[in-house]
Amino acid sequence: MLPKEFRVRRVRRETPDTFTVEIEAANGDQAFGFAPGQFNMLYAFGVGEIAISISGDPQAKSLMHTTRVVGTVTKGLGKLRPGDALGVRGPFGSSWPIERAAGCDVVVVAGGIGLAPLRGALYHLVSCRKELRRLVLLYGVRSPQDILYRRDLERWRNGGLQTFVTVDRATGSWLGHVGVVTSLIPHAPFDPVNAVVMVCGPEIMMRYTMLALQKRGVSEERIFLSMERNMKCAVGFCGHCQFGPEFICKDGPVFCYDRIKNWLGIREL
Repeated sequence: MLPKEFRVRRVRRETPDTFTVEIEAANGDQAFGFAPGQFNMLYAFGVGEIAISISGDPQAKSLMHTTRVVGTVTKGLGKLRPGDALGVRGPFGSSWPIERAAGCDVVVVAGGIGLAPLRGALYHLVSCRKELRRLVLLYGVRSPQDILYRRDLERWRNGGLQTFVTVDRATGSWLGHVGVVTSLIPHAPFDPVNAVVMVCGPEIMMRYTMLALQKRGVSEERIFLSMERNMKCAVGFCGHCQFGPEFICKDGPVFCYDRIKNWLGIREL
């Protein structure tokens, strides 16, 4: 429950309201393992603590967390500069089912900042691309200016990731697909019988994504999604993140769809 002290190594602006903070242990100890999909509790001293997914490469020596400025704590994190201190608790929660990917078509569906919790999985999947049949990313954002990790996307394409990006509204010189991310699913190049699907984004987007995937023929036990709720303790004590009978912090955040489908369909839960 006590945070460890970390130091900011770099802060990178991703979009006008989204940034990535790269941190490393203050004592120089780099032994910090995590699995793609897990999260940390980041503590901005004098401001507060918040749960943020780990969005970096599991093989890297530093930790990365991408977040949007939406409240007091994220605003405080956004003001950090290289050398500043912050507290870290974690890692917590379940991870993406990387072990099920071998020999399968792997489809990653992300909406907006939902690409951040999937980034670690993509690093791993691209690195073991030869073990997969297909690797496909379907990514939807509000506008071209909201696209995250542009350099990573280009590098992943070169590494064998089939990437399809769509925007809700085209601006500037955008000549790509326009529409919600679910509009990409009917024609995406994957075999629904042999696919493992990982989904993260706004909850309404995930609900419609489940319907589109099932219509395409993907079975419920092959779909995994990352849920988000207000987390305070991260270990299932406070109950803030309860979702039906589950606790997002300790039972999730990554769930198989068939485990939570009855609760996902209930609005405002």
